[in-house]
Amino acid sequence: MTDNHQYTSAKNALQIVKSGQRLFIHGSACTPLFLMRKLAEESGRLKDVELVFITVLGDIEVQKPQYQDSFHINCMFVSAPIREAVSSGRADYIPVFLSDIPDLFTKNILPIDIALVQVSPPDSHGYCSLGVSVDIARSAVNTAKYVIAQVNPKMPRTHGDGHIHVSSFTHMVYHEEDLPEVDYGINTTANELAIGKYIAGLIEDGSTLQLGIGTIPDAVLKALNTHKDLGIHSEMISDGIIDLFEKGIINNSKKKIHPNKAVTGFAIGTRRLYDYVDDNPSITFLDIDYVNNPHVIRRNPDMVAINSAIEVDLTGQVCSDSIGSLQFSGIGGQMDFMRGAALSEGGKPIIALTSRTHKGVPRIVPCLKDFAGVVTTRGHIHYVVTEYGIAYLYGKNLRQRAKALVEIAHPDDRELLTKACFERFKRFI
Repeated sequence: MTDNHQYTSAKNALQIVKSGQRLFIHGSACTPLFLMRKLAEESGRLKDVELVFITVLGDIEVQKPQYQDSFHINCMFVSAPIREAVSSGRADYIPVFLSDIPDLFTKNILPIDIALVQVSPPDSHGYCSLGVSVDIARSAVNTAKYVIAQVNPKMPRTHGDGHIHVSSFTHMVYHEEDLPEVDYGINTTANELAIGKYIAGLIEDGSTLQLGIGTIPDAVLKALNTHKDLGIHSEMISDGIIDLFEKGIINNSKKKIHPNKAVTGFAIGTRRLYDYVDDNPSITFLDIDYVNNPHVIRRNPDMVAINSAIEVDLTGQVCSDSIGSLQFSGIGGQMDFMRGAALSEGGKPIIALTSRTHKGVPRIVPCLKDFAGVVTTRGHIHYVVTEYGIAYLYGKNLRQRAKALVEIAHPDDRELLTKACFERFKRFI
């Protein structure tokens, strides 16, 4: 520790946590894992403490069965660390658009008693940064009765809405540890690279991009090496943007709002990404109710939104958050950007997915699995892209949609899909 601010132990800081309270947990790469481990140690004196958050990374400890009487997870996105807890009934999921979550805090629908956040060390003016996860954390800190900060020198100091003065913290706990890392590009397959090339062909020079979570957005970025003057307005960013920034391909020069700056809510990637965004004035981390507001998104012309899905049925309904009744992820910001891009002049909302899973399960299907959730409706769908091509569905009737989707399905699935179309529409497509 090199600053003169008052720090305390995690145990002392967490004494303000009482049974029956609601705690906000900072998410993504900012998940305060040290505080979570210490919170688990307080379980013996706590009962029915509610934990709310979106994506978390790493082992948060409190999701384990032995803590279920002390802590109840009520999440707004189901990420890998808590998927088993949700599926087994120990945790719950709130379906909500990412852009709407701050309203849950500010309108006291989910009032926050205590926010647990992870921040960069204070600067010479006494301001810390929410680092690589401003998103919903800004509103949580603004509305929480108390705020406990895990101060980590390995947290990047980012520009935008994430600056918080030390006077806003009830307690500060100093703990240095590596941030969780995810390398989306390392597992990119040939099929995903093919999808990336198809999507790159839809992107015009000067477009502004939104890229969802996963390997396909990274594959798209790999295919943009000959493009010019691209911009970023995205709920998240990952390592794939760095090379395009350094080559000048992403320069944000054609954007109508926040020109010359990339706008995002959070970043998940490797240490290379965290170092790149550290004190980088060309990347701005803003509150998610602004970043994901469709009326803001539409203000950039040629807005291209690229999101993935679990399965798409032959009418264009998109399931992105569940596998049947298994809650796999969440609504997130997909619909925020699908609608925002559709309203943008020259915009393109895109759903991208491989035609089959790595286990060979078809992803373009006659109908969604029982209990599956619809995230993007068939009224909002425009482009669907697989490794076999592009289906443009907007303005097409159900039979025309089905024909377009069959043509980009896996070849071994097309006969079954065509039969399903005949049974539904009473004639061949």
